[in-house]
Amino acid sequence: MTDAILAAEPQLRLAVFLGVLAAMAGWEVLAPRRRREIPRVIRWTNNLALVVIDTIILRMSFPILAVGLAVIGEERGWGLLNVLDLPGWAAILLSIAALDLAIYLQHVMFHAVPALWRLHRMHHADLEFDVTTGLRFHPAEILLSMAIKLAVVAALGPPAVAVLIFEVVLNASAMFNHSNVRLPAGLDRALRWVVVTPDMHRVHHSVIPEETNSNFGFNLPWWDRLLGTYRAQPRDGHQGMTIGIEQFRSRRDLWIDRMLMQPLRGPTCGDPLRPTRKGKKWK
Repeated sequence: MTDAILAAEPQLRLAVFLGVLAAMAGWEVLAPRRRREIPRVIRWTNNLALVVIDTIILRMSFPILAVGLAVIGEERGWGLLNVLDLPGWAAILLSIAALDLAIYLQHVMFHAVPALWRLHRMHHADLEFDVTTGLRFHPAEILLSMAIKLAVVAALGPPAVAVLIFEVVLNASAMFNHSNVRLPAGLDRALRWVVVTPDMHRVHHSVIPEETNSNFGFNLPWWDRLLGTYRAQPRDGHQGMTIGIEQFRSRRDLWIDRMLMQPLRGPTCGDPLRPTRKGKKWK
């Protein structure tokens, strides 16, 4: 059964991607959380074109990706979990949690290191917040993220099926928690204990640095709560908050040529994780 699932990885991932994208897009039309100010045709065509570019570059750059490396690790006994004698279910759950923690820490690092922030800020420069924002990452960030993920997989030695589950769930949850959808307040509060909700992650896309420096989780919400980066609500409310960063505020910046050039444009400002002293930025 596991071999069949792994063999169908490309088809499974594509089916989940298209299904979740369509479901969240429909939900955004039926129950939007915020009023849309920019026509979808501008943002969606460029954000989705970026997905195609990212996928092509990733496939051309790496001969093997995370699931494939996990298969090799299982065959050759690489990594911590291939040494420990754990039940299969325990290895899968531990692997998913460990991979999610690694993604959380990577996200914090991309905010804290100025050179990495230059890559990651393109994700934050979207002027609205919807399902396609969760797909909007610079190709250089995608490549570096995959290199980090491969290193984690090699060291951890997770079951290949756990890596596949994690990859599929992470992609689906990123589209869910970036969506412009309305959830009942009570349901949102309950879900926040097990998954990052759209209202929770939207705070992270605020133009206010203190709010950008919060809610780093993409899938599990526990790391933000445990490590002190959780913020419940934006200062100006979800309707009044400003999405994006200070540097790139024009609609022309939403075009793919400008997005790809953003790491080379302007100073490295808007980074909320630079050390501070007495409330002021270090110079």
